[in-house]
Parts: sequence; structure tokens; C-alpha cells
Amino acid sequence: MSLFTDIPSDPIAAFDDWLKEAAAGEPNDPNAMSLATVGPDGMPNARMVLLKGHDARGFVFYTNLDSQKGNELAANAKAALCFHWKSLHRQVRVQGPISSVSDEEADAYYASRGRQSRIGAWASKQSRTLTDRAELEAAFAEIDAKYPGEDIPRPPNWSGRRITPLRIEFWQDGAHRLHDRLAFTRTTADADWQTERLYP
Repeated sequence: MSLFTDIPSDPIAAFDDWLKEAAAGEPNDPNAMSLATVGPDGMPNARMVLLKGHDARGFVFYTNLDSQKGNELAANAKAALCFHWKSLHRQVRVQGPISSVSDEEADAYYASRGRQSRIGAWASKQSRTLTDRAELEAAFAEIDAKYPGEDIPRPPNWSGRRITPLRIEFWQDGAHRLHDRLAFTRTTADADWQTERLYP
């Protein structure tokens, strides 16, 4: 079966359709994606994060800015994403530059998190060495006591990053490994998308 009967002109709209199908069929975290960055030594790093928003501007996730990925993105503001929906036999790959979300966006998403998750954002020195888990639990308890209610401000080193796609590739599993691949590319965020089919 062909990936698209009619090739869409807008890959973001096509992604939105696929994500909705994944949300209806995937048993866990249909918004999970592998985020790949490059370290100062030139070695790539990949980890799973959650997509927390997407629109014509790009794909958004949130993180501790002092974490390994935060530091790597600060040094090299380019990244790649990969969504894999096993139950649908589909994959989407994204590449592009990284930028910061606005403080208003970060505040709004942070406020939507559960209270304990907001406390955790303060307590965790993400990616740094933890000699004893009791240190983390003590830090959590300290922040819990400091902010006993729901009014917990967003940590200054916790925010969102947006990847502006310059390349989006859709992959659909096919019989006999004759997969269907459709790639959208553009040179800048303001340029028109170019579309091409790829050999599997």
C-alpha cells in the first residue's frame, strides 16, 4: 500500500494525522520520540523524550537546561528526532535547528504539570553525578516544604526547546521490506517544502 495516495503539501499536517492515529492505537506514550544531539567530543547522543507540542513552528520538548542534552544543544543548536509507532508500522524522522520557546510557553506548560513533577524539576540536577539517592529525596523534601501549596515557580534552568524542521521523512512498513518512504526538505523555515520518494 502506498504511503500517501495523494502527496500532501504540508508535512506538519501529515504528521498531525499520523500522531492522532498513534494516539488512538499505541498502548504507551504515542508522543515519545528519540532525541539525538552531538556532544563536545563529536559523539552523537540519543535518548527518549516526550513531544509536548507541535505546530507550523516545529516540535517542542522540555528539559533541564543544565542537563547533558541541554548543554549539547547550547553548544550545537541542531538536533534530530525519531518517532516509531510499532503498532502502526510507521516511523517519522525530523532534522533541524533548535531554538528556545518563549517564557510564556514554558510557564504555561510547567503549570500544567503535576505538583510532584514541578517539585522534581527543582530537585533534580539532571545528568550530574548522584552519589546517593538519599540526596535526591532530601532535595525533593526540601522543595516540597519550601512550596507547600500549588504555587511553585518554574526553575530558571528548566524550559522548552523547539526543533524547526528542515527535513521530515515518513516511513511506512511494506511487505517483503519494500517500505514506502517520503521525504520533505527545505533550506530554511520560510522556504517551500520539496518532496521526494526514496528507495526503502
